[in-house]
Amino acid sequence: MKHPGHFITSPEVKAYCELHTSPESQILNELNRETHMNILNPRMLTGHVMGSFLRMISEMIKPRRILEIGTYTGYSAICLASGLSDDGLLYTIEINKELEEIINRYIEKSDLVKRIILHFGDACDIIPLLNEEFDLAFIDANKEQYPEYYQLVLEKVRHGGYILVDNALWDGKVLNPEDNETKTIAEFNQFVQKDGRVENVLLPVRDGIMMIRKL
Repeated sequence: MKHPGHFITSPEVKAYCELHTSPESQILNELNRETHMNILNPRMLTGHVMGSFLRMISEMIKPRRILEIGTYTGYSAICLASGLSDDGLLYTIEINKELEEIINRYIEKSDLVKRIILHFGDACDIIPLLNEEFDLAFIDANKEQYPEYYQLVLEKVRHGGYILVDNALWDGKVLNPEDNETKTIAEFNQFVQKDGRVENVLLPVRDGIMMIRKL
């Protein structure tokens, strides 16, 4: 059975998970609502459960530097930045300049203006220019560029650092890839599985998240 909206679980299981996950902050709830009311393709929003997962991972690692590819309206950036170390920074890259107003407005509301550095443009052009070593990276952008993002990000992540890759199950379509996006994701998953530079686990959280640790 196919479930729309980038969830591989049933709507009932999704609702149950949300009921048994600590509630969103007021700011994240407002951002969630505004995104669904006013922004194109709101299913791209990270959302409650996945956002809580990202925040918890960040708080466990306490990263000094985070790299995010695919800001969208800023939900995941706020979640990830919540776990930064005292001197930590999050660099986030978004290709759609039209989202700038909503991103900046909610970053300001979250009091993370000095912790989040926002770049607009193609991540493949921007990443090589970042003179940083990252403890944690989150990839959630153009699916057909996942292999390229991965290679660029891996160079910037420290040994022992982590890369989280969203939509690794792509509505379950990776089991029978037909379109180009799905084929790219399936090939990416297989490449990571065979990559001796990392260890990895593919988790069925929301639409699938590939968790990678650089050896």
